[in-house]
Amino acid sequence: MILKAEIMSADDMRRALKRISHQILEHNQGAENIVLLGIKRRGVPLARTLAANILAIEGVEVPVGELDITLHRDDLDQTSMETPAQSSSLVPCDITGKTVILVDDVMYTGRTVRAALDATSRFGRAACIQLAVLVDRGHRELPIRADYVGKNVPTSRTEHIAVQVEEMDGTQCVKLYGEN
Repeated sequence: MILKAEIMSADDMRRALKRISHQILEHNQGAENIVLLGIKRRGVPLARTLAANILAIEGVEVPVGELDITLHRDDLDQTSMETPAQSSSLVPCDITGKTVILVDDVMYTGRTVRAALDATSRFGRAACIQLAVLVDRGHRELPIRADYVGKNVPTSRTEHIAVQVEEMDGTQCVKLYGEN
């Protein structure tokens, strides 16, 4: 795969996450009763950024958790994992009656979100579950859509989108890779 384009710079990402934060607050009429769950791996730092933005905008500290979907994937029998490890989700509170916002970096087929919905149900019965993604690249295989999207990027199935975050990659941007 070769780099075709940088589709979001660090500034673009910051602006998109700030906009999503405002949309979350507007749609939910504030930040009360909200819990952000970042889907491991890169959804976690994005969820933390959203929480920091909400704190700066609204003055409300929103709980942030980490959701490990490994045990809920529908392709476990097709992966190279012999025995999947125990879930390493860290959910900061009981989500029963809360508005849970799942946060992920890229939405593609919808299968990751389906697994996240299954994983979320282990931690209580949320009043509402919403979805925030930095990039939606299309090609849905399941009837799932994001409530909040940073950027829609139409892609071919042979292309790949890589989100880089400071905490894991030492840089912050979104890149599009493809074949010649």
